Amino acid sequence: MDAERRAALIARHTAEVLTPDDLRALVERSEHPRAYIGFEPSGALTVAHLIPARKILDLAAAGCDVTVFLADWHAWINDKLDGDLSRIAAAGRAMEATFRALGAGGERVRYRWAHELTGASEYWARVVRVARATSLARTRRAMSILGRAEDEPNLDTAKLFYPAMQAADIFEMQVELAYGGLDQRRAHVLAREVAHRYGWPAPAAIHTPLLSSLRGGGRMDPVEGLVEGKMSKSDPGSSIPLASPREEIASKIASAFCPARALDGNPVVEAVRYIVFPWEGRLAIDRAERHGGALAFEELGAFETAWSEGRVHPQDLKGAVAAALDRLAEPVRRALAAHPELGPASFATSTGPAAP
Repeated sequence: MDAERRAALIARHTAEVLTPDDLRALVERSEHPRAYIGFEPSGALTVAHLIPARKILDLAAAGCDVTVFLADWHAWINDKLDGDLSRIAAAGRAMEATFRALGAGGERVRYRWAHELTGASEYWARVVRVARATSLARTRRAMSILGRAEDEPNLDTAKLFYPAMQAADIFEMQVELAYGGLDQRRAHVLAREVAHRYGWPAPAAIHTPLLSSLRGGGRMDPVEGLVEGKMSKSDPGSSIPLASPREEIASKIASAFCPARALDGNPVVEAVRYIVFPWEGRLAIDRAERHGGALAFEELGAFETAWSEGRVHPQDLKGAVAAALDRLAEPVRRALAAHPELGPASFATSTGPAAP
């Protein structure tokens, strides 16, 4: 695969590339760029995680060596799972099993834990260097990467370590391509700024869109740090656990916010745009003959035109999206059924000390 095709594969279905020139230069100089995406292990994955899972597969197919970083210390700092590291570790193991069930394994994908870095003094020296290059105001602006507002009251000091740690992770692992959802762009921009300050190699970065809450509403401007409206596993009414049975997926999609003809802020349409087409390459709608018969869209643009013109009913669209999500969830259900020790029960309650 030539450099142009590899760059296109890396960049497809993204919302932002920092920068296209940096990405092209990277794939031209390296057949196997070091890429990374970090996750806080904090609960069961949702259908929104199908977005990064697809992109991890794209990165591997483009020749990248991809590190999926299980950020256990970051989750601890961010109070996930009550700050219980034993539960966080269990959630991380479940996360790895889920991504592997979706195909994110093999030669080009590896999994690493934050605690593999935090035990070294060199890592903390890097954190200090990043922090010394970053003003307190700049650090507070980056708090959106934790899902928190910069002016949040009673913010404990540990959370101020987080942005410097996330940037240090990138440099310690010698990442050449940082990947995340749009909610992580501030961390990657910070890393690039620090790299320029010290003359370190600056990572290119790519960002995929965020899936809106099933409830609809909420502000969504990740560039400005506003992600109130995204699907979140901490709000069961806004999300669908990826291992959900078919009936639960169908029920949640059936009750999802889906205004007719609306393309923006519509979580069902976003699922088509960000999940169904990237994974399946088409959308099939099983529609009764009295309502016009079955439909199949081979291009996203054709679907969006038909939807915006009112030629697809919300109920029919919801049925098609539920069916697609059910197909994509099936490998995860099988994997977790075969290994119940990796299911949600494994991190539901405390099984050990809360901190080292």
